[in-house]
Amino acid sequence: MRSIWNGNISFGLVSIPIKIYPATEDHSISFRQIHTRDNGRIRYRKVCELEDKPVESSEIGRAYEDADGALVPITEEDLAALPLPTTHTLEIEAFISASEIDPLQMGDAYYLGTSGAAGAKPYTLLREALKRSEKVAIAKYAHRGRERLGMLRVVGDTIALHRLLWPDEVREPAGVAPKEKVTVKPAELDLADTLMETLGEVDLNDLRDEYHEALEELVAAKVSGATPTAEPGERPAGAQVVDLMAALKESVRSAK
Repeated sequence: MRSIWNGNISFGLVSIPIKIYPATEDHSISFRQIHTRDNGRIRYRKVCELEDKPVESSEIGRAYEDADGALVPITEEDLAALPLPTTHTLEIEAFISASEIDPLQMGDAYYLGTSGAAGAKPYTLLREALKRSEKVAIAKYAHRGRERLGMLRVVGDTIALHRLLWPDEVREPAGVAPKEKVTVKPAELDLADTLMETLGEVDLNDLRDEYHEALEELVAAKVSGATPTAEPGERPAGAQVVDLMAALKESVRSAK
C-alpha cells in the first residue's frame, strides 16, 4: 500500500513519525467518454480563452476570482509564505468522546503507520492511551494545500484518521423538513417499532453492491462479444397516497 503523506504526530512533547495510507477504496467501474459515431476517445484540452490555444501544464497557475469577475493571481510563493505550522505534523489539540462529533462532519478515512522503527514505541503508547481512555484525539494537519481537522481513533492494532469538516462547513438543514403540520398517532409509532424489530439487525459484511456486480457482468459480456442478458430493473412507482396504518401492518406481515 502506497502512503500519501509523511510527517509526525505531535502528542505534547512526543513526536511520532508516521505515514498515512488510504483506508478505503472505491470499487466502481470507470468509463471513458467516446464519440458515439466512431468510438473515438473524447479528450479535453486546457485552452487560454485570450489566446484561444492549448496551454502546457507548466504554464498554468491559479487565481482568485472576486465578485466582479476580476482574477487575482496567487503564486506558489504567496502560498509558501502563509503560516501553516501543520505542514508536516498532525498536531493533537484535545481528546474527547466520539459521541461529541457530529457524523455530518465525517469525511475520508486513513490508516496511520509508523515511519521507521523509532516510531513503534510512541505509536503504541498513543494507541493504548486512546484505548484506555475510550476517547478519540482531535488533530489539525495540512493536506493538499489546506489545513484540515481530523479525528484519531483505534481500529484493531492500528490508529485510524478520519478527516473532519470544520464545524462551519456543515450547513444548517433549514427548510428541508416537511412544512406540513401532521400528527403521528401512538398506534402508528407502535407499528413502526414493531416493523423495526421485525426487520432486525444486519451484518454489513453481508450487504453487497448488486448494481456494481451487474455492471461487471455487462462489461465482461461486451468484452467477450456476447449479448448482455441482464433484465432492465423496474422503474420506481410515483408517490402514492396510502393508508399509513394499512401500509405498516402489511410491511410487518411481509417482514415476518
